Amino acid sequence: MKESYSYEQLEDRRVRCITCESRCFILPNRFGSCGVRKNIDGKLYALNYGKVIALNIDPIEKKPLFHFIPGTESLSFGTVGCNLHCGNCQNWQISQGVKSDEVLLDAGKNLDPEQIVDLAIEKNCPSISYTYTEPTIFLEFALDTMKIAKRKKLKNIWVSNGFMTDETLDLVLPYLDAANIDIKSFDDDFYKKHCGAKVGPILRNCERIKKSGAWIEITSLIIPTLSDDEEMLKKVATFIFDKLGSETPWHLSAFSGAISWKMQDVPGTSAEKIHRLYNMGKNAGLKYVYAGNLFGDMEENTYCPVCGEINIKRLGYMISRYDEMGKCRKCGENLNLFG
Repeated sequence: MKESYSYEQLEDRRVRCITCESRCFILPNRFGSCGVRKNIDGKLYALNYGKVIALNIDPIEKKPLFHFIPGTESLSFGTVGCNLHCGNCQNWQISQGVKSDEVLLDAGKNLDPEQIVDLAIEKNCPSISYTYTEPTIFLEFALDTMKIAKRKKLKNIWVSNGFMTDETLDLVLPYLDAANIDIKSFDDDFYKKHCGAKVGPILRNCERIKKSGAWIEITSLIIPTLSDDEEMLKKVATFIFDKLGSETPWHLSAFSGAISWKMQDVPGTSAEKIHRLYNMGKNAGLKYVYAGNLFGDMEENTYCPVCGEINIKRLGYMISRYDEMGKCRKCGENLNLFG
């Protein structure tokens, strides 16, 4: 447990959390909507500090990041809780429903930031990924770890829904090297109904991350009948092109309802749909569009945007690189690869 880095104290021992854009007003002895930040006698505490519920060494492509130190492994961890409540969540067992001191006190393995960084170094991981749930809601744990990681020359990666406040992003950006941000839809109604959020702050934060110099990639989960409208997704592609740059990769992920929280009856996304959206993204001017959750699909490879030469071949998490120091092996075009 650690006092929050991002809240305001109000009258009558109430607090307002300013960690995420929900900006919860929290009465004494109550939790915010994330289920892990609690008002204790007029102070806000993150009860998930140092409580690691998931810890793995993952291919960085699993984040997914395809242009940031490709082919490497990243020490990846997360805690319980989330500030969104997405019906499609595939990690809902650890992201949802936590509002109990007893559960939080036993929610995961006790690890401090120094131990996380030491483990990454021991396992020869050049980066640490803050992932599985939402790093915004374990801000204190993440930020303390990021500061140590930066001193030890490790890269810091956030896999995030992007719904943090400006105040939180101010704290994070000096230590952030790369991020994958979900843009689930360009429609506020979708966010309000299915996630408990809104899209505006997420778009703003994507722009801020890009302007900071950190590398950013975007993921959109294509849910049939809910977030698969092609006109809406064309707006996402246009936003990426106009505001983040044509070099920003866009991952189009097929949905599977079988392991989702509340959408088991929604059909999976067809490969034909993903391929059609892939072409739409390319036609919108994006250099790098990727088809996700279609194992073995050629559209997860990285092709030169000028001559079409294959430079990175992906089969699941088997990665073969043919580029020459981040440039196309055939024509020498810059492929926007970091590391």
